[in-house]
Amino acid sequence: MKNLDVTLFAQYGVATVYEAAGRIGLVDVPLTQIVSGSRVAGPARTVRCGQGDNLMVHAVLDQVQPGEVLVLTMPEPEPVALVGELLATQAQVHQVAALLIDASIRDSEELQTLGLPIWARWIRVRGATKTKVGTINEPVVMGGTTIAPSDIVVLDADGACVVPIQQATQVLEAAQARQNRETALRKQLQAGALSYDLHGLRSVVEGK
Repeated sequence: MKNLDVTLFAQYGVATVYEAAGRIGLVDVPLTQIVSGSRVAGPARTVRCGQGDNLMVHAVLDQVQPGEVLVLTMPEPEPVALVGELLATQAQVHQVAALLIDASIRDSEELQTLGLPIWARWIRVRGATKTKVGTINEPVVMGGTTIAPSDIVVLDADGACVVPIQQATQVLEAAQARQNRETALRKQLQAGALSYDLHGLRSVVEGK
């Protein structure tokens, strides 16, 4: 496990990893990809902020390690901006791989220019307080999925999914196998075959 290159998950993408994991781990909330074209995978550094408060976002930047994905939550999601340009700049300087935010961001144009991969539930200007102590590196829940520290977070234009660190090697192998199957299938489809036949769906529709 120590030698596992978790960034390899990014090359397969959210849809393939989610399917390879047995359709579990989906972060099932609408997410806006702030920097188009971003594809990222990395270990989670989880943060549970106080409601409407980003004190713990400031605090976690003193602990974060290069390549980690900061997962920012609150007790209840609301469109309060937990991150803007200045916090994102700090995250980038400390080599954070990406931010996954179950709240809002602001300074969206500046964040696009900055280029740090960010996914957020909302883009809203409403500011956060800085008075409530929360937690860092404890399990959080986002979109019906529990995210524990060091779980693998995969992010792309489709959204986000999470692979428990204990299952990472198994899911990575399954993702490679699935991609190989899809590569072979794509060649058949490009040659004119129909998925209707290749997947045996004709017999389902026609009752044969």
